[in-house]
Amino acid sequence: MSSQEYRHIVRIVGNDIPGERKLLVGLTQIKGIGHNFATAIATTLKINTNSNIGHLTDANVQEIEKLITNPSEANFPSWFLNRQRDIETGKDLHLLTSDIPFTLRNDIERERITASWRGYRHLSGLKVRGQRTRTSGRKGGAVGVAKGGLAAPVKKASSGAPAAEAAPAAATADAPAPAAEAAPAEKKE
Repeated sequence: MSSQEYRHIVRIVGNDIPGERKLLVGLTQIKGIGHNFATAIATTLKINTNSNIGHLTDANVQEIEKLITNPSEANFPSWFLNRQRDIETGKDLHLLTSDIPFTLRNDIERERITASWRGYRHLSGLKVRGQRTRTSGRKGGAVGVAKGGLAAPVKKASSGAPAAEAAPAAATADAPAPAAEAAPAEKKE
């Protein structure tokens, strides 16, 4: 433990991290830093990974921020960074926090403007990286299929007169009259 007193909230790269979190878990709360990157930071700076973030000194926090913002100075390999060979600058970068979705939106928009195949797939909302689409990735409801019920439900009549009108409409010209109607007429004679 350090001689400095415990802090309940530590601010690293614009993120408030609770002091009771372990170092690795607390660093992974920063968007753009995963478990492996947090472990690499802790081993590079020789900080105990089981210590709580609240026990870090101001010097440790500044070293962590410096390493996070510029990992190439600590000789991290380029494959360890999350943005290699940036299209605009050509450098290997490591994006953090709100830069990640902003850059992602810019990349997708560039693909759309250049009318590349990936851009068309993004525009259509389809899979971009060659996955199958025959059975997976289906969005929305079924198209052209009626679910349940009848095509045209038959209305039941409450009084006698509309029921008599409904029966002749249901009979076709080619079909003979129902036998049930003819039988009562014979009994009357």
